[in-house]
This record gives sequence, structure tokens and C-alpha cells, in this order.
Amino acid sequence: MAADIPEEDLAETRAALAPTLAATAAILPWLTKDRPARFDAALNQRWIEAGRELARAWSTRSANAGDVVRPAVFALYGVALDSHDADCLALGEALASATDRLEGGPPPAHLIAAMSAAIECFDDVMGLEHKAFPLRARHFARRLTAAVEQPTNHQRSSLIDRLFAAEVGERLQLMREALNALPPDAVMLKSAAAQIAEQAELIELFGLMDQARQLAWRIDATTDLEHPATRAAIENDLTRISEGVAVIDPL
Repeated sequence: MAADIPEEDLAETRAALAPTLAATAAILPWLTKDRPARFDAALNQRWIEAGRELARAWSTRSANAGDVVRPAVFALYGVALDSHDADCLALGEALASATDRLEGGPPPAHLIAAMSAAIECFDDVMGLEHKAFPLRARHFARRLTAAVEQPTNHQRSSLIDRLFAAEVGERLQLMREALNALPPDAVMLKSAAAQIAEQAELIELFGLMDQARQLAWRIDATTDLEHPATRAAIENDLTRISEGVAVIDPL
């Protein structure tokens, strides 16, 4: 058993540690104190609602994305103007420029990817008060600006097309199995259709994107997948997507 520490040594140790303990005790209240809000609560709520609406508009867009996305982008930009915050303003301007590019014909995949990432990131319950907001805003403002300025490359990759066709073919098979299951699996059908739409958009196959997105919209919690007319419509959608994939990769 270790020998007892002499009281004299303990007293010296306590005396040496006293300044450190006092300094720590003084800091603790500051560490536990809530960070003060950077923005007015009402303004932040407007940003949150505008971000949520932009995310909804982006998720329901068609190939002509500017029609539904532009009003939502400029609603968010309006909040940015009211914030008088440099990061908010830079992000709003970058989103507005990217939206202009959407209306100049089919947008390139890198622009779609940049907008998708930015919109998803800022659909956040903390809004402007998220501790990482300034860093995120600067990052996405730069990324969106670079995406707008990057030249569009229309040269397709046959390898990417073949990989896409193979993956979609597997998804379509699983979707047919889900439709024929008892009961039919609506969640799987809707999820797979949305994934096909997202992948098609990233490689600029906007016709397939629209077909898959329309199929995803057709299915919701109230859809009766056992009704003959509904099943026929879904089977027709699956056939049309299959035919579109066959055009891309006929092998």
C-alpha cells in the first residue's frame, strides 16, 4: 500500500493549483452560456421558411426548373437582403445567378449538383443561427459561382451511360417485383423512381428524369396500387422508362 502523503505536501500542492482552479471556475459560466443570436428571430424564421419552400420547389421541378425555382430563390434572396449580412448576400446572389443559368437551356450536371447540395444544406431548422452557417454560405457561394462560369461540356461518356443503364435496369426489375408483391410496396416504388430521376438528372438525361419523377409523383400514401387502372398506369410508366434506357444503351 502506498505511503500516506504528508499534509505539508498536500498543502503545497493545493496552493500551487489554486490559481488554475480559480481561473477554471471563472471560465465555466462562459462555457455553458448560450451563444447570443446573430439575427433577429423573425428574420431567421423567414429564412427557414424560405429555405424550406426552395427545397420543396427544387424537389418538384421539371426539366424547365426556372419556372418553379426562380420565385423561391428570389424569396430567399429577399431575406438575405434584409439580413445585411455579407455571407447571406453572396449566397443569394450566387443562387440567383445559377437560377438564371437554368433558364438558358438544359443545365449542366455540375450546376444541378451544386444547386442540389446548396439547397439541401440550407434547408435546416437552425437557419441563419447554425454555427456553421457562415462557412457553409461562403463555400456554396463559391461553388455555385464556379458552376455558373464553368463551360458546358456536351460530350457524353458511353461508359457512364452504360453503367446508368445497367443500374436502372436492376431498379426497374425490383420495382416490378414491388408492384407485384402482396401487398404492393409503395415506399419502394416511390423511392426507386425518385432515385432514377436524380441519377438521370446528374448525367443530363432530362427526358428520363421527367418520366421517373412523374412516376414518383403518381405514388403516395393514398395510392391504391391494387386498382387495375393504377397498376396499368404504373406499368406503362415502367415500360416507357425501360424504352428510354434502351435508347441510351441498346446492348
